[in-house]
Amino acid sequence: MIKAIFFDLDGTLADTAPDLAFALNWVRQRQGHAPLPYSAIRPWVSHGGREMIRRSFGSLAQSEETLLWQTLITVYRQHIAAQTQLFNGMAQVLAHIENQQKKWGVVTNKSQALTEPLMCALNLQHRSTVTVSGDSLKHKKPHPEPLYYACKQAQCHPNQCLYVGDALRDIQAGRAAGIKTAAAAFGYLDVNDNIQQWGADYIINQPLDLLAYI
Repeated sequence: MIKAIFFDLDGTLADTAPDLAFALNWVRQRQGHAPLPYSAIRPWVSHGGREMIRRSFGSLAQSEETLLWQTLITVYRQHIAAQTQLFNGMAQVLAHIENQQKKWGVVTNKSQALTEPLMCALNLQHRSTVTVSGDSLKHKKPHPEPLYYACKQAQCHPNQCLYVGDALRDIQAGRAAGIKTAAAAFGYLDVNDNIQQWGADYIINQPLDLLAYI
């Protein structure tokens, strides 16, 4: 019986790509580059800000890459919830979990400095039983430590939990922790991602599909 459900943040719980795409294009334009279409940027979001810079600008000196990444994060923080919202149906899923007296939380590789203001902006900070960021612990996904910690905080055994994510590392982390996993096909998948091969227990095409498993 599932007693706790944990979610990845970007691309699973919340649709953060519009605000991150805005920040990336702001940086590009400041550097004299034309903005990229949203459809091109969306699949990069799950890989984090540094990877977005790499894919956008190509090979750079490390110092230049770091400077552009820092600028991206600064701009993103200023617009962290301008367009971000829960994915369609996710509000109903969270309400269902709470109505069933079950627990839910967030396990993300996003830094705490970005995760906390975003959770506050979405009015979720007091509803989440546990929120684990990428720098909360020694390790981050695909290492299982963040999920072990989330289970402990939720006072649930791993086999009583479900983890939902839109990246291979999410499924790898869940499997390594002994947690059932659901791959979010509505998330920020790249054209080369083969979600069928990730080894998830379930594949969901929309948040409401979770109701069949919780």
